[in-house]
Amino acid sequence: MMEPREQSESMNNLEKDQILSTEPQNEAQEVVNEEVEVEEPVAEEPTVEQPATEQPVAEEPAAEEPEAHDTPKLDLAGKSKGELVDMMRELGTRPIEEVKDEVQAIKAAFFALRREEIAKEREEFLANGNDEGDFTAKEDDDENNLKELLNVLKERRTEYNAAQEANREANLEKKRQIIALINEIANDPDNINRQFNRVKQLQQDFKDAGEVPATADTEIWKEFQRATERFYDVLKMNKELRDYDFKKNLELKQQLCEEAEALDEETDIVTAFRKLQELHNKWREIGPVAKELREELWTRFKAASSAINKKYQTFFEDRKSKEKENADAKTALCEKIEQISTDDLKTYAQWDEVTKQIIALQEDWKKLGYASRKANAALFARFRKSCDEFFSKKAEFYKTMKEELNANLAKKIELCERAEALMDSTEWKEATDKFVEMQKEWKTIGPVVKKYSDNVWKRFIAACDHFFEQKKKQNVNVHAVEHDNLKAKKDIIATLKSTIEEAAEDAAQTVRDLMDRWQEIGHVPFKEKDKIYTQYRELIDKAFDTLNMRGSRPRGDGGSPRGGRAAGSDRGLSERDRLVRTYEQRMSELKTFENNMGFLTANTKSGNSLVQEMERRIARLKEEIAELEQKIKELDNA
Repeated sequence: MMEPREQSESMNNLEKDQILSTEPQNEAQEVVNEEVEVEEPVAEEPTVEQPATEQPVAEEPAAEEPEAHDTPKLDLAGKSKGELVDMMRELGTRPIEEVKDEVQAIKAAFFALRREEIAKEREEFLANGNDEGDFTAKEDDDENNLKELLNVLKERRTEYNAAQEANREANLEKKRQIIALINEIANDPDNINRQFNRVKQLQQDFKDAGEVPATADTEIWKEFQRATERFYDVLKMNKELRDYDFKKNLELKQQLCEEAEALDEETDIVTAFRKLQELHNKWREIGPVAKELREELWTRFKAASSAINKKYQTFFEDRKSKEKENADAKTALCEKIEQISTDDLKTYAQWDEVTKQIIALQEDWKKLGYASRKANAALFARFRKSCDEFFSKKAEFYKTMKEELNANLAKKIELCERAEALMDSTEWKEATDKFVEMQKEWKTIGPVVKKYSDNVWKRFIAACDHFFEQKKKQNVNVHAVEHDNLKAKKDIIATLKSTIEEAAEDAAQTVRDLMDRWQEIGHVPFKEKDKIYTQYRELIDKAFDTLNMRGSRPRGDGGSPRGGRAAGSDRGLSERDRLVRTYEQRMSELKTFENNMGFLTANTKSGNSLVQEMERRIARLKEEIAELEQKIKELDNA
């Protein structure tokens, strides 16, 4: 097969249009390079040299056993059969494709000697009077050995021929693939100029591919010739289209230059840079222009790109500086939130106060911009970890407090039930003591859930108020009776005065009747007790003196007010009893006020003014109690 003639003298040198982008200035930029474009100008249409004959002449297959005149020049003269067998055995160690002729020569020489031996045996057999039809040659060991060796060589030859045939089939497939590639190149006229050197290499590969089966050799050559001629036909036609493409590509690239230069007016440098990348992608997609315009056009486009790249470089430097500031600020926030301890937070108010601090730090975090991508992710994870830990602990505290609040609610409800069961009791002293104890116990119980606190408190205080209101009404009734008793005793005192002044015959009996009546009358108001009693005793003493009733003075009246030391002692004891009763009354009032103070806050119905008023009353009671203690002590010393 003949090669197409060389095209090197008629073809121009390969042209390159390599687009190089400005080198990126920072890590965020990408290298923008336009692909290398290789163009081949079309020269005269190349032709394919024809072979000397229309079809290559196939070699005739060699015969397995050459004729006598084909015997190679071996020194076989004088060799015995055994020596020939040894020579054949030695040939078995060599490649089968190298020993074909030698095998035939040794084989011919051996069987020539063997035929001579058999002829001599036949002559001797006949000379002995034997029938020629009965002749059988003697078995020969050398002949047997030689046949075994020939069988081995024949098998090796068969294997070799099969391998050769497979290789020719592989060569045929390889040549078909080469033809397919040439046809594929011819089907892509837009890039055919760049494929010229490749086609020449494919032609050389076809030549070097080796033999093919003889039946396919002519046809594969014709297919190769048709594919090669088609390639050169398309190559010639492509030159006419290339000039038109150059013009169109020039217009497109000039437009890209104008767009790149306009990006210099873009205020958003990131947007400008992205648009520049799009322009570079379009530049790479556009084909080449005429060789004399390429450098100038690319220089213009590259200059516009460099201006945007410099602005982008400056933008990234500024952004990195800002990211560094943000990273430092976020690190400070992380350190600040990590220093917040929850160990001493025991109340809702304390947790709420620290929660406000955490939320404030979160708001400060939101106001900060991004740090670098790697640092920002790590800092955010660090900050969020601290926030999550705080709110997890807060949730645990609230859970614990909820259980405690529920327990406190149960205790207060139980107190409400006890107070409600006792609020209608008329055992005033015993019930009062129990209410006071319940009020003390109420103060020892912690808070409850806010939505229940007002209701349970109102329920409890309602029971307390109901009881003390009933007690107050009872006291009012007692006071009314005491005032009636006071009026009755004043009437007795008035009657005593008139009886003593009149001094009638039955005056003494009248006085005794009045004394009996006095004893029947109950208590009078405490503050009037001593005064009214003093008036009564003075009139009784006067009646006994005036009406001459000394001998009949009742026991226990304390004798005459003039009775010296005994009378003074009675008055001292009466004064002390009065002071003691007043002291006990003030202590009871103080105890009641102090207990009730535990139930009053500025948010109750009475408001803050009621709290202040009770505090003033408690202070006054304490002063009165101190004075009473001092007076009682002085009487005891006297």
